[in-house]
Amino acid sequence: MWWVADTDAGGDTADSDPGDPGDPGDPGDDAERDSPSAPVGGLVVPVEPTPTLRATITHAVETAVDGGFSTIHLVEIASWRNGDPGVADRAAAAERVLERAEAWATSDLDDIDGEHDPVTVVTELIGADEYLFGPDDYVRVLAAYAEEHGAGAVLLDPEYSPVGNTTLLQPLEFALSNTSLTVETAPVTRPTRRERLRSDATGKRFVAMFGLSLAFYLVLGDPLYWFDWATGIATAAIVSITLSRVSIDIEPAVPRTPMRVFRGVIYVPVLLFEIVKANVEVARVILDPRLPIEPTMNRMRVIVGSGLPLMTLANSITLTPGTLTVRARDSDLYVHSLIPSARDGLFDGSLERWTRFVYYGRASARLPTPRERDDCAILQGPDATEELPIAAADGGAATTAVDGSPTERDDEDRKDRKDRKDRKDRKDRKDRGAAEVTDE
Repeated sequence: MWWVADTDAGGDTADSDPGDPGDPGDPGDDAERDSPSAPVGGLVVPVEPTPTLRATITHAVETAVDGGFSTIHLVEIASWRNGDPGVADRAAAAERVLERAEAWATSDLDDIDGEHDPVTVVTELIGADEYLFGPDDYVRVLAAYAEEHGAGAVLLDPEYSPVGNTTLLQPLEFALSNTSLTVETAPVTRPTRRERLRSDATGKRFVAMFGLSLAFYLVLGDPLYWFDWATGIATAAIVSITLSRVSIDIEPAVPRTPMRVFRGVIYVPVLLFEIVKANVEVARVILDPRLPIEPTMNRMRVIVGSGLPLMTLANSITLTPGTLTVRARDSDLYVHSLIPSARDGLFDGSLERWTRFVYYGRASARLPTPRERDDCAILQGPDATEELPIAAADGGAATTAVDGSPTERDDEDRKDRKDRKDRKDRKDRKDRGAAEVTDE
């Protein structure tokens, strides 16, 4: 989807390809296109429906005209993956946002007075062929698009939030600084705290969070006592205002949200069964005199999406005895397992499939296991298949080898500690000698 806007005074918008040999254009056009001052390159603007999107588009148009950019690329980075249920609706919503942004850009170009070079407005939805986790993945997709289309600059909306619940501006700026792209944040007026509070206090997320919080409060209290209703409403309002955008990753909608709740109710007894089964297995191992435990750290790359689905899977793993989610980094979960059967169950992907069932439906639960996808690894012990990615605080290399044996860095650390101890002992002996001389 693209649009060419040429708002030169006295000129018309070009409806045909200026490079068409059959176009009887002005002979001076070729010379103008070959002129060194003709605009080159493009400006990439990531787009999301934010309160500052309109002002960001205006600044992008001004930057393109003043900076000599030939193209404004309005791109929306998909926060979903093709093939997931409900993708058609989310893609249609993204296209509507892009169309609105395109209309704003072309309108701003038409309103510019004076002569300027033609500017092309291009819109595209990118990144829908894979799950994107975190700023590094978003920047990778964005940089690949910019390289493919010859764009050398990125303009960021200060309220840009592709995952829908937290602003990624600073992490994105940091990740973009490691690329060859020129990065700028649009200097636009951001919403005040009062405006943010008003927007957070109204909307589907607030209503959903308020209802859940109040219901939970009344279950713990007495729903027939007026004081519990008063304190419950106040508590639910505070929780909803502060946490609705963090706890709920996307706007509730019918029938998606009721179906997620219904499937979540089905998942609860399944999770309880897994917890009981794991309890029995761990208890059997503990009561065995041989104590056949095999604690290891493991990595598993999951395909559940980011935000709430990833949190659900990580907490489900932690609730199951014998496994503990230590870290969630992008699409990788680092899980400590106590016994081999717990590790095998983790790699078989039962909880991953159930999490996909809860959030995306039965069709999405039919996927290969992490073991079948080769998306899992053992990071410790004699069966380790990858090195444990734990670095020193100063950014040094890993301090433990794959087989668990000490590395060269371990030896250096022990030597440093011994040297410090020797210096301290010498200083103590010198101080004691000085004290004895003083007493004499």
